[in-house]
Amino acid sequence: MARTAESLRAHRGPALLQGGFRPFFLFAALWAAIAIALWLPFFEGRIALPTAFAPLDWHVHELLYGYGPAAIAGFLLTAVPNWTGRLPVVGRPLAVLVGLWALGRLAVTFSALLGAVPAAILDALFLLALAFVAGREVWVGKNRRNLKVVAVVALLALGNLVFHFETIRFGAASFGTRIGIAAEVMLIVIIGGRIVPSFTINWLRGRGPGRSATPFGRFDMVVSLATAAALALWVVLPEGKPTGVALGLTGLAHLARLARWAGWRTWEEKLVVVLHVAYAFVGLGFLLLAASLLGAPLAPSAALHAWTIGAIAQMTLAVMTRASLAHTGRPLHATRVIAILYLGAFVAVLARIAMGFGGLELVFLHLAAVGWLVAFAGFVLVYRPILTTPR
Repeated sequence: MARTAESLRAHRGPALLQGGFRPFFLFAALWAAIAIALWLPFFEGRIALPTAFAPLDWHVHELLYGYGPAAIAGFLLTAVPNWTGRLPVVGRPLAVLVGLWALGRLAVTFSALLGAVPAAILDALFLLALAFVAGREVWVGKNRRNLKVVAVVALLALGNLVFHFETIRFGAASFGTRIGIAAEVMLIVIIGGRIVPSFTINWLRGRGPGRSATPFGRFDMVVSLATAAALALWVVLPEGKPTGVALGLTGLAHLARLARWAGWRTWEEKLVVVLHVAYAFVGLGFLLLAASLLGAPLAPSAALHAWTIGAIAQMTLAVMTRASLAHTGRPLHATRVIAILYLGAFVAVLARIAMGFGGLELVFLHLAAVGWLVAFAGFVLVYRPILTTPR
């Protein structure tokens, strides 16, 4: 920690490059807002984008492999120095990583002009670089227990390559989509399974008698392994009753895990309760997808959005809002404006799930877009001054 602080003090460049969370959280949210603002008229045929991807594939890719990896990078580049005691990536090396990420967004969006294969190569660079940087730091820092996190980031990089291959070869992506969703859900299971009970315990300490969160233990390890197996089965065999049963049992295990964390006692602090809400959608996504596979009148897209908006987007938003405050020396408290960001994301996932039951699809789609823009355009407006000025 002392070396990390020393490195940050030694940085004399822009405040935006003083820590990985600063540019990646800001640009992740900015791209999340821009991507949705562009996608709805693109999907409805009111505008054209110079991309080789179909509208739905561009939407999926740019949130799953554009927004998601940027948020993950912001977290990892901030957390890894604390895990290992090594110096953080700041200044010019950080700018290079941000540049690779931005290059990928431009390459994919302009792939019809650039060519699908060159765009795929350029887009692949960022996740490969992130996996290498994180892996090197964890290995050299002898923090072996977090190699599994690096392995999941490497899996995400592989999923991105598969996604590009499928769109070039078949015109649409399926395996690449499932690999990306599975990898990001698995990261929430691993990392969220540590930070949610930890932050809950810290917040409940000194607030009188009552139940506290159960720390990570053997039960959590079993649930994590079962989750990896269930997600692998879904990636390979996305349909059928055996997959549905496995997903359903896994979903119940996650709700049991969540119940051990005493989230109902955290309502007073939205920075904490939002972590529990986001994690609840991990279990709910498993259950909804299981119900769809077992014959319930529910579109699989509803379950997938329970994961992608409910779990991934809400958890990353929760981490971005909290970490940005903590690492810039501000009080760890959600203001009313920050709570509105959380509400926007919550409305977005509820609307997108409701769309899966049929009826009023366009109304729910536009409501989800509005909620999403409140969350992520709002984050940019609220946090830009925080992330671009010195601590």
